Amino acid sequence: MVHVRYHAAARELAGTREEELELDAPLAAEAFVATLGERHPPLRPYLARMRLAVNGDFAPADATIAPGDRVDVMPPVAGGSGADDPVKLAAVRDAPLSLDEAFGAVTHASAGGVCLFTGVVRDHADGKAVARLDYEAYAELATKETRRVLAKVAEEVPGVRLAAVHRVGELQVGDLAVVVAASAAHRDEAFRACRLAIDRIKETVPIWKKEWGPGGEAHWVNL
Repeated sequence: MVHVRYHAAARELAGTREEELELDAPLAAEAFVATLGERHPPLRPYLARMRLAVNGDFAPADATIAPGDRVDVMPPVAGGSGADDPVKLAAVRDAPLSLDEAFGAVTHASAGGVCLFTGVVRDHADGKAVARLDYEAYAELATKETRRVLAKVAEEVPGVRLAAVHRVGELQVGDLAVVVAASAAHRDEAFRACRLAIDRIKETVPIWKKEWGPGGEAHWVNL
């Protein structure tokens, strides 16, 4: 058996949160995805845009699904560290975020510049009113991927220290959704690292956003 979990819009399209699928022999990821489409027709048109994680990590295109695996189906996405680790904080939480925490995680005596980015829930999107946002994440993998993103940025911008925390759950207009902090000896490096970090977090970390209008209408962003 293969244990399959569906996240965010994938869950709604499949009509189930999780299920067990019988698999007698290993199956290529592409064929496995086709099986999911046959099993859940409303999901089929969107599967090409979705990502798979196998046993807690992103699956490459040539992955093989085997009996006993745990597979997560994820739609497109809208810890501490050692002294020498440039990634000082990477977390996904369901509690209000703290600017002071992020700032404190990266500041140090040799940092001449600290850049903070905060993503805030606004009251409109694409010309329509927004009453609230629901953020959902595959928490374990989201934290792992956030750390990977920050570590890669640190490789590209040597000497920086980085922190990023994303909130999940029901957020109201004005709430902080994400906080990213970057410190460096000079401001250019701090600005660059902070911008790279937030852009890549939005591109790859499995966190999904559902927008709610004042009349109760809702949709998943980027689906």
